[in-house]
Amino acid sequence: MWCETAAMGVSYMVRGSTAAECQRALDRLCVALDATPTTAPIRAAGPGWLARAVPTPKAPADGEGLVER
Repeated sequence: MWCETAAMGVSYMVRGSTAAECQRALDRLCVALDATPTTAPIRAAGPGWLARAVPTPKAPADGEGLVER
């Protein structure tokens, strides 16, 4: 049975040998790509640790998206 879910956006994953190495890589990625962490380092199914991040949403420019009430 096919189940449709919400559209998936961009996400980033880092993998490290230790939780500390994974966290350092996640921190560097978030700074370099203006991303927001979504998963702290967790033990991966295989060897090592992994963490995830997504692009940080941008505020609308020039009042775009604002509604007058």
